[in-house]
Amino acid sequence: MQTAVTKRGQTVIPAPIRKRYHINEGDSLIWIDDGETIRVIPVAQDPIRALRGSGRGEPLRAHLLANRKEDRARE
Repeated sequence: MQTAVTKRGQTVIPAPIRKRYHINEGDSLIWIDDGETIRVIPVAQDPIRALRGSGRGEPLRAHLLANRKEDRARE
């Protein structure tokens, strides 16, 4: 997808991207420039609510204990 930039530095986010990432009017975007590429990251209006339930089904405790065991083995 390609969009143009206006004289005022504005551009349009294509509709399929807005729908996929649930970007709505009034939402904020973070622009990250690493010197080679530019990344645009949408910021939810309520970040806590946006993350709610995202860790379900993952054995987080098992991962934590395995990482601790690896750390102890390296020491």
